[in-house]
Amino acid sequence: MAALDVLVWPDERLRRISEPVDRFDDELRGFVEDLEETRQAGPSAVGIAAPQVGRHQRVVILDCSITRKPVANHGRLVLINPEILSWEGHALGREGCLSVPDYTGNVLRAERIILRAYDLAGESHEYDMNGFEARAAQHEIDHLDGRVFLDRVVSRHTDVFRRKQR
Repeated sequence: MAALDVLVWPDERLRRISEPVDRFDDELRGFVEDLEETRQAGPSAVGIAAPQVGRHQRVVILDCSITRKPVANHGRLVLINPEILSWEGHALGREGCLSVPDYTGNVLRAERIILRAYDLAGESHEYDMNGFEARAAQHEIDHLDGRVFLDRVVSRHTDVFRRKQR
C-alpha cells in the first residue's frame, strides 16, 4: 500500500468526468487500498474519490464513523459506480476538501438520499443516508462528475472561508 498524491484545485484534472468501473479485479482492490491509505493520511478526511488522485474512475471511499460527533451512518464504505436514486430536503452546511486544502465553504445539499453502488466484489447495494453521511456522499460523487464544492457555493464572496491553519 502507498499513499497517493492528491490533486489540488485549480488542477484541471479535477474537472474531468469519471468513467464507470467495469472490472472488479485485484488491480481495483489494490488501487482501493492505496486510495484508503491516502484518505487516512489526510487531515480528518471522511471521504475521497478516485479523481482526487488522478484516476478517473467512479470509485469513492466514505467513512463518517470517524468524525468527532459520529451520528448514524454505515461505517466505512467503498462505493463503486455510485448513483443517487432519490433525495429529499435541503440543508446548508460547511464543507472542506483534500483537494481544496486552504478553504471551506457553505454548500446546499440534500438532507437525505437513497444511493445505489457496487462493492469491491461487484455486488449492488442500496443505502439510505441522512445528514452528514448524505452530505459527504454527495460531495464525493461531485468529484466523479468533475466538480468541487466551490462550484456549489451560492457566492464565493460570502460562502467561502480561508481554513484556519493547524
